[in-house]
Amino acid sequence: QVQLVESGGGLVQPGGALRLSCAASESIFSFNTMGWFRQAPGKQRELVAVSPRWGSRIYADSVQGRFTVSRDNAKNTLHLQMNSLKPEDTAVYYCNANRTNPSLDAWGQGTLVTVSS
Repeated sequence: QVQLVESGGGLVQPGGALRLSCAASESIFSFNTMGWFRQAPGKQRELVAVSPRWGSRIYADSVQGRFTVSRDNAKNTLHLQMNSLKPEDTAVYYCNANRTNPSLDAWGQGTLVTVSS
């Protein structure tokens, strides 16, 4: 079973930046998609950004232009660069990896991002 370990969360002031990382226990090259989701207190988990193996990256409207998702295949790592952070970005951020053959839908344990002054 693939293991995903997130890091990089923390406390940041509004307008600040953070970079999240998700390290996979095996090569990410075969993953159809890797992405970031987040869950704020009292809310459902929502998609933040997805990096497909082929094709364009997908972003939630709320983070478009502020967040950038990228893969480092050599290091088996997915990153999320978050700029111009807002209090409403406060949430636990989860990494996801998905593959169809062999079937895989793996999640990390999450990393907390708090945006507050």
